Amino acid sequence: MINPPLWKASVALTKSEAADVSAALELEGSAQAVLIVEEPFADGAVVEALYTEAPDAAYLSRIARREITVAPLPDQDWIRLSQEGLPPVRAGRFFVYGAHDAGTVPHGVIPMKIEAGLAFGTGHHETTALCLAALSDIARQRQFFNVLDLGCGTGLLAIGAAKLWKRRVLASDIDPVAVEVTRDNARANGVGPLVTAVTAEGLTNPLLANAAPYDLLIANILAGPLTQLAPAIQRALAPGAVLLLSGLLTNQEKLVTSFYQSLRFVGARRSGPWSALVLEKPRR
Repeated sequence: MINPPLWKASVALTKSEAADVSAALELEGSAQAVLIVEEPFADGAVVEALYTEAPDAAYLSRIARREITVAPLPDQDWIRLSQEGLPPVRAGRFFVYGAHDAGTVPHGVIPMKIEAGLAFGTGHHETTALCLAALSDIARQRQFFNVLDLGCGTGLLAIGAAKLWKRRVLASDIDPVAVEVTRDNARANGVGPLVTAVTAEGLTNPLLANAAPYDLLIANILAGPLTQLAPAIQRALAPGAVLLLSGLLTNQEKLVTSFYQSLRFVGARRSGPWSALVLEKPRR
């Protein structure tokens, strides 16, 4: 199959600078995916963003405040190739790995084999790992029966929830490719019957609306959508429900939580510049 033409924007910088530049490119909104590639034994990193149309290098450079280079890519699955060499990830009770790591799964973990393809979420991004660790924490205290993963990407968090609570999980994404990847990953991890993935924007899809209210809602997206969707997300929560929010920077926590004032702040997990927030809806 011939893939559509792809373009890569990239910039080399230090590890401490990479998160801010990555976040700027993600927030710009036109990238299909943004990846940070770090040097394992040095302070260097490269931020790479994938586009289906040639982006304006000068415009991206102004946003990132760094000189961005843009080049066409050959006809191949760039995201999958870039992730083939990534190591497994341990986050909470979970062990996330690719096909090339199938023989390295340790005992005593919840294994998840994830192939990203053209969807976001392999556990290597801090927000995904933070959410997995938060789910592990929550599972020690709560049982859930109606779960939604809003903006599911590869389905990693939906699959994790299905494995933890052995309940049906609804997963949604605006990208139909991500929805297909989620279905494939759910089947590969033995929870295909438990994970229902649908293409939907926000919470207006009839399937999402009819399944509400949820007692656990996960939204690992970005600060902008988290604020825009705040009213709909809060309406979709059952009394006593838990809300897990991520995809935001630590310096965006106050902004995001200001849109969720009807909820109680339970706690936060942080890694570098990224945060995952746990909130709870009062029971009455």
